Amino acid sequence: MSSTTPVSVNDVKAAYAAGDPCLAGLLGDATRAVEHFEEALQLHNVRRRAVKDGKIEYGGPGVRIAFIGGYTLSPLSDLAGHCATVFADRTAEVWTGDYDNYVAEIMDPQSGLYGFEPDVVVLLPNRARCRYAGPLGAPPSDIESAAGGVAGEVLQLCAAIHERTSAQVILVNLPLPGGFDPGPFRTTSLGSDYAFSKRVNTLLGLGAPPFVHVCDAEFLANRIGTIAAADIRTWFESKQPFSAAMEVQVAKEIGHIVSSLTKPPKKVIVLDLDNTLWGGVIGDDGLDGIEIGTTSPRGEAFRYFQEYLLELRGRGILLAVCSKNDQANAVLPFTDHPEMVLKLGDVVNFKANWETKAENIRLMATELGLGLDSFVLLDDNPAEIEIVRQFVPEVTGICLGEDPSLFVPMVADSRLFELRTVTSEDLERSKLYAIEAKRQELKSTTLDLPAYWGSLEMVAEVANFNSTDRPRITQLVNKSNQFNLTTRRRTESEIADVESDPATDAFAVRLRDRFGDHGLIAVVIGQIEGSDYVIDTWLMSCRVLSRQVEEATLNEMAGAALVAGCTRIVGVYRPTAKNGLVAGLFPRLGFGTLQAGEAESTYELDLGGFEPRETKILVKGRVYG
Repeated sequence: MSSTTPVSVNDVKAAYAAGDPCLAGLLGDATRAVEHFEEALQLHNVRRRAVKDGKIEYGGPGVRIAFIGGYTLSPLSDLAGHCATVFADRTAEVWTGDYDNYVAEIMDPQSGLYGFEPDVVVLLPNRARCRYAGPLGAPPSDIESAAGGVAGEVLQLCAAIHERTSAQVILVNLPLPGGFDPGPFRTTSLGSDYAFSKRVNTLLGLGAPPFVHVCDAEFLANRIGTIAAADIRTWFESKQPFSAAMEVQVAKEIGHIVSSLTKPPKKVIVLDLDNTLWGGVIGDDGLDGIEIGTTSPRGEAFRYFQEYLLELRGRGILLAVCSKNDQANAVLPFTDHPEMVLKLGDVVNFKANWETKAENIRLMATELGLGLDSFVLLDDNPAEIEIVRQFVPEVTGICLGEDPSLFVPMVADSRLFELRTVTSEDLERSKLYAIEAKRQELKSTTLDLPAYWGSLEMVAEVANFNSTDRPRITQLVNKSNQFNLTTRRRTESEIADVESDPATDAFAVRLRDRFGDHGLIAVVIGQIEGSDYVIDTWLMSCRVLSRQVEEATLNEMAGAALVAGCTRIVGVYRPTAKNGLVAGLFPRLGFGTLQAGEAESTYELDLGGFEPRETKILVKGRVYG
């Protein structure tokens, strides 16, 4: 993506006419950038024609999205379905409920909502049912109780949907009114429509269970303006919930949420240096000549950008440097400039040389053990962005341009670094990678691999799935690609369902060694099917590969299978574009081949006379399930 040259509807139409193989990517970029209803509808129509003509194919499994609420929901449902398709790379099938019939549709188990069997339900409560009916001067405690009642009723409807469908619920909260009435009471009384709606929205967000994802219409309306977000004439004529401009914003947000349910956020920001972290060229201008700090507006903007990057690091985003520069010059501002916010210790990988950035980023991916699609390059030079796009298309590029005051909003609005949850592992990620560098340094000085494993003094802790670990388990399930044998994705509420399933053996592994704590690094979900222990999910963090964690995990599976009365373990490998790393895992661990195929291969391990694999890992925790 190049933020200085946004993709237009005409660009997409031209790509469609020319049969451009990049049509799907251009369509996605244009949809993210679109603001006008008519243009959004044109993009929707181009996609439909392109799919019909075979010019676009969406690779992921389809997603069924139901729309219910207190309004006329078309064309919002059509636009949101389009956005979900292009953002998630999954064909969205859409069902729309009747006007203002959502309570009956939710409560009736025979309604069309449940006949549709949705994966995702989008609920838009009627604002008229969410207002405070009492006097403005009522005691605040009474109004607070009424707001809690409204929020509780909406969340109960969401819970009923999930209980009957296991679907994820996208709850569109309440946009705030833009009129001046009732004057000062907007802020001095909770009973005003403005203040009451704000309070209901807050309670909805605070009370939302893991399967409810708030589409923040309050924020979106404030972003474009509450007057522009509403269209009272359209409401009277066709009972539309929003203005045309607001429908585009809500549709894009719904599409983004659907995508985020299975697509993880990016993990690494790769930073250029000159005119990206500071103004000027360090090699030409010297330490005193670069522009950063509070002595000028431009310098202050660069410092503000660094502060924002440090904030992202605190959320678990890794920071790396890739600059065409001499190493000594590139490092100097980090060590010697008093106004630099970022220090060398904040950067997990630093490459300053004259190799291409594409090659340097490939090397970074190998050294960090991460997929290239985890990386985002931030650079002021559009030529560098384009070269990386051509040679490493998996890497997302953002061209920052020449105005540093725009860098922060540009990166924030990219939506690439939003986390659904923040785990303790996220907060410690930069430290973990710094510690990993020490392990690799030790490994490079040790010729005997078993001796190296022993020197690490590894301890693994195995535990059944639980509510404490659930956010981290969900995160790993949805972002692990390389060591992931089946690449099955699950939401947090689905992980909770797995925990309580008596026919399932679900456990997670933590690992620590003498250098530090890796945190929760492996997840296994095994299904007990008669005499078979079937591995539904087996994934691991790539930073612990080749440490015998695979063998220790197999020992735990085998023990649990024997306790459950199973006579064999059945393993499934489903190849993807990213998990070739584990193509030979089962044979390496002694499994025999049951069936080999392009889409799926099945393996078996006879447990008769099974002997646990020897490892240098001390295993603690549960004893075989």
